[in-house]
Amino acid sequence: MTARFVADVGGTNIRLAREVKGQLADIKKYLCNDFATIADVIKLYCDSLPEHDFVAGCIAIACPVSGDKVKMTNHYWEFSIEQTRQNLGLQNLMVINDYTAISMSLPVLSEQQKVKIGGGEPVENGTMAVFGAGTGLGVGHLIPITEGWKAMPGEGGHVDFAPIDDNDLYIWQFLRKHHGHVSAEQLISGPGLLQIYQALAEKNAVVPDACSSPAEVTNRALDGSCAVCVEALQQFCRVMGSFAGNLALNMGTFGGVYIAGGIAQRFVDFVCHSEFRQRFEDKGRLKHYVQNIPVYLIVEPDHGLMGAAAYLEQNMKEVS
Repeated sequence: MTARFVADVGGTNIRLAREVKGQLADIKKYLCNDFATIADVIKLYCDSLPEHDFVAGCIAIACPVSGDKVKMTNHYWEFSIEQTRQNLGLQNLMVINDYTAISMSLPVLSEQQKVKIGGGEPVENGTMAVFGAGTGLGVGHLIPITEGWKAMPGEGGHVDFAPIDDNDLYIWQFLRKHHGHVSAEQLISGPGLLQIYQALAEKNAVVPDACSSPAEVTNRALDGSCAVCVEALQQFCRVMGSFAGNLALNMGTFGGVYIAGGIAQRFVDFVCHSEFRQRFEDKGRLKHYVQNIPVYLIVEPDHGLMGAAAYLEQNMKEVS
């Protein structure tokens, strides 16, 4: 039986699945460090399903993808797309940026795979945006085309950070003193949450060594054991709200703005009850423009695989 696979590759893990008409089956996760090359782990996965003859695949990977050579940013894997295709005996192999895959997942998410944070109903086939805080800040847009959808990746996480309130301004000054240029990623990311905490600790004359990791800030905010951690997580949500509202303004994302990434998934209720939505809509004379645009927090852990599957399904139709 012929089959197609999809892969979602990060700096630590690679998740693989069999793609069947855009749907996922036989999902497995492996540690990247256990394999010398990406071809080795894909071959192991394909060989574990001997009843299937894999003929095509799509790899979503956390690094820039341009041309035949791919080199990961946070791992030692580097490979030729064409050589890997030949090594695996495939007819077609597609390699895309991870935020291209995440963008392509948006139209296929069910209501159970996302949590709505305010706004009205999305416009059918409307432009969408997605961003996600992790090690860095990823950003993507999705626009409708005749064949389905077109992902528009970029480096939106590195736009300048714009302070809105006094805390924002203090954090901006703190980061500018330490880093010079202050990008959105320097706040909306795992390291960014820790830096928000450090700035607010300084502002509140608290010893900043009380927390040394983003996870510790999050945990102590959620259990209420540290007032500065609570303030830091609240500010993190406010900054996310302003950034999300900016994305909505940039391209008129009446199909919705989506939050991806592993960080926000850890405190969904906190985000929903924060000032995120207030800051999303706080756009002065253009408040009416964004007021009805829905925001969704993705809670499906395999949305990267889902997007790779959607991309593969759409593009295989085009080449068949």
